[in-house]
Amino acid sequence: MSHPYERLTPDLILDAVAAQGLQPDGHLLTLNSYENRVFQIGIDEQTPIIAKFYRPERWSDAAIIEEHRFSLALAADEIPVVAPLQFGDDATLLSHEGFRFALFPRRGGRAPEPGDLDQLEWIGRFIGRIHMVGAAQPFTDRPPVDVADMGWPARDNVLQSPLLPAHEQTAYSETSEQLLREIERHLADTTYRKLRLHGDCHHGNILWTDDGPHFVDLDDCRNGPAIQDLWMLLSGDRTERTIQLSAMLDGYRMFCDFDTRELALIEPLRALRMIHYAGWLARRWDDPAFPAAFTWATSPHYWSQHIQDLRNQLHELDQPPLVLY
Repeated sequence: MSHPYERLTPDLILDAVAAQGLQPDGHLLTLNSYENRVFQIGIDEQTPIIAKFYRPERWSDAAIIEEHRFSLALAADEIPVVAPLQFGDDATLLSHEGFRFALFPRRGGRAPEPGDLDQLEWIGRFIGRIHMVGAAQPFTDRPPVDVADMGWPARDNVLQSPLLPAHEQTAYSETSEQLLREIERHLADTTYRKLRLHGDCHHGNILWTDDGPHFVDLDDCRNGPAIQDLWMLLSGDRTERTIQLSAMLDGYRMFCDFDTRELALIEPLRALRMIHYAGWLARRWDDPAFPAAFTWATSPHYWSQHIQDLRNQLHELDQPPLVLY
């Protein structure tokens, strides 16, 4: 069975860039991306650019354009977000030979140091500014951070996948259902303001330079609680995570209020991400890049450990939330 990305040849990629009035010099480097396909393209006598070819049928045009407009609004407010380049009548979503794509300036940098309090405070300031812009109006064409979109469909993908061993079907079905219902309850019982978010704000999507952080890849931007853009940057034990979150919020609160009731959502959101990630692997397994990159997903041990991790997370949901000092 063929996959749509099989048609995405180097010639097609370079032709797509050239069609925008740029002159590729023939250098093409594939970057680490699985949901979409991302390349660094050399341009004659200019700095290379980044080309991102969107996975067919994942997002609507309107949802992608909404992401781009959010990025551009953040960049216009001098927030260090890598926004798409504009062409023609300020177009950012481009098309060529049936593929939708966008071009971005290349930005260098390294991942932040996990647990570095000075960096976390700096990052917190910019997340606060992102949320200040994000609070101005909601997304209308992108889904929210919720169980209906990110949880139940992911569970179905796993249950329907040959990756899940037959002898783990019952255990996964029961554990994941129980966990999703608990996540739903926590989200329903917690009062929070829905903001436009980065949505996938982890260390891999922040590039650190001597001038501070800049944020990349808003492909998963959604409406949701502020804590969604903070909790993935925490690491270590409970005490370490509390100290790190306090440092981030010291910066965050310079620009945006934070409702501490959202602390109760950290573990439910972590649980939702765990289920969503496994469902993502199962859903994308027909893409040849996935079996090549995620060989461990065919191991029965992976799935038995995943189910145990879900059970452990059920226990975490019963624990009191972090308490800031």
